[in-house]
Amino acid sequence: MEAAVRARKAGRQAVRDVSPDPLRERIRTLLDESAMVPGVLALASARAVEGAGRASVAPETSDSDGESRANGTGPTGATVGRTGSEAGRAGSAAGAVGVEERAAGVQLIYEGLRLTRALADDPPWERDSAHTDSNIDILAADVMVARGFSLLARTEAADKAVETVQSFGRDETDDQQGRAVSAHALETDVFELAVVAGTTAFGSDPSDALVAYAGELAESLDGDRPEPPESIAEAVEQAVADAPNPRRFGPAEDPRPSATDP
Repeated sequence: MEAAVRARKAGRQAVRDVSPDPLRERIRTLLDESAMVPGVLALASARAVEGAGRASVAPETSDSDGESRANGTGPTGATVGRTGSEAGRAGSAAGAVGVEERAAGVQLIYEGLRLTRALADDPPWERDSAHTDSNIDILAADVMVARGFSLLARTEAADKAVETVQSFGRDETDDQQGRAVSAHALETDVFELAVVAGTTAFGSDPSDALVAYAGELAESLDGDRPEPPESIAEAVEQAVADAPNPRRFGPAEDPRPSATDP
């Protein structure tokens, strides 16, 4: 459960400045109640790629607060946090995005979209005459998605995050208009986002096997009882170990296609 704890802590840290207090506490409650599967999947993907030796990470240093930090250089030339159990996971003071921040970004986007889906499926304002709780939930959903975007904006997962939200909007529209939508469409998109956010932290694109596992995991979810995090880590490590070496990119290369590319 260590990865879930780390992802939850990073998520809570990411919303520490949200106000007013009831809104921040609502978001923290949602994180506390979550199994943190997207965040765990992002962390497991990063750790598996690092463990497979597909990216090198420099030894840690300590900052002025005594907190352990890593000096690894990520695919965009930024310092990224290590995923080892003894390593600090925060980004540098210069604004780098560590693996735990990436995991928090994915998790917050998921929690925000999942709450939006729940509000659309069962509108609370029909039974909440004062609209107090429903208004807080609407704001919480917006804040979580926005904060998740903010955490991923300077990473290689930024475009995938945009695609995830766009896909969610299309699916919700289709559902409201009576067109068939996969019950796990949101989870499939978010879990793919998680493996992109995790593997690119250490300079690798996710393999086809890892993306396929993300889809299988989404389809396997059973209501509010998702697969335990321990099995996620094992499956991700196996998918990375079995796959051919993925395309690697260096500090000077942005893996995202340019708008001018053919």
